[in-house]
Amino acid sequence: MRDRRPRRPERDAAATMSLISHLRELRNRIGIALFFVLIGTAVAFWWYEHGLGQFIRAPYCGIDPASRGLPTQTNGDCDLLVIDVLGGALIRLKISFIVGVVLSAPFWLYQLWAFLTPGLKKNEKRYGVGFVAAATSLFALGAALAYVSLDKGLALLISLAGDGITVALTADKYIGFVISLLVAFGVSFELPLIAVALNLIGVLSHGTLAKSRRWLYFLTIVFAAFITPTQDPFTMLAMAAPMCVLFELAIQFARVVDKRRAKREAALGLSGLDDDEASPLIDGPSALDTSPSPLDTTPSRLDEPTHTQR
Repeated sequence: MRDRRPRRPERDAAATMSLISHLRELRNRIGIALFFVLIGTAVAFWWYEHGLGQFIRAPYCGIDPASRGLPTQTNGDCDLLVIDVLGGALIRLKISFIVGVVLSAPFWLYQLWAFLTPGLKKNEKRYGVGFVAAATSLFALGAALAYVSLDKGLALLISLAGDGITVALTADKYIGFVISLLVAFGVSFELPLIAVALNLIGVLSHGTLAKSRRWLYFLTIVFAAFITPTQDPFTMLAMAAPMCVLFELAIQFARVVDKRRAKREAALGLSGLDDDEASPLIDGPSALDTSPSPLDTTPSRLDEPTHTQR
């Protein structure tokens, strides 16, 4: 006779894996992520001769031709110098790898997310997706702003050399400068997001942020002055002004979150309690669950009629 007892819901395999299984899964996902990075690097290596190299040199080529170039370059070229045999190949590989990591970011980020997801709750998954998307967008916004303002910073720094000095940048120094500036802008734009995260978990309140607004703006300007590789006022303001706007948006976001949290605590009778004060007990009984259980609708073996032989 077929067993009609209700089956237990299947457990998530990822939630019951052993330590060795987790390490094996981590190894496989790292391998898949590296495979996508390798594909992105190969694409960027081919792209280098089809517009990528010109895109990287564009800020240097955008400044006044009189302020750059070797004495032998009379046609206004903006070539970069390579002073060793392997320099050109290493520079191309370096650029290809960095661009490959960026191009393959959606794929290796998915592998990281797939490895972490089984250990997260439903609301943590929702917040995780939002924060990853916001962090990626802010980093891209900062890098784009750095690229747009790069030619102005270069023109100012090169002009400080004065007359009688010809500036001929080497490829490794220029590319390292460009990468450091893009990363500095991208990481700096993540700082307001940290304030939002601290507010969501209840560590940093809107009142604290609002009272510290002036200090936040002052420290942002100081931070931009130290973190920008160019150390010129134009690039410093190009970083500090958007960061101040983002911090102001974070303060307003914290205000909305704190209002909703206060309403929710007031509805539960938890408003005005200190951290070391116990919450009030609920006097009334909780509502009964009237939905039928699967055990009530599915007969068991004891409920089935028995046939006796005479």
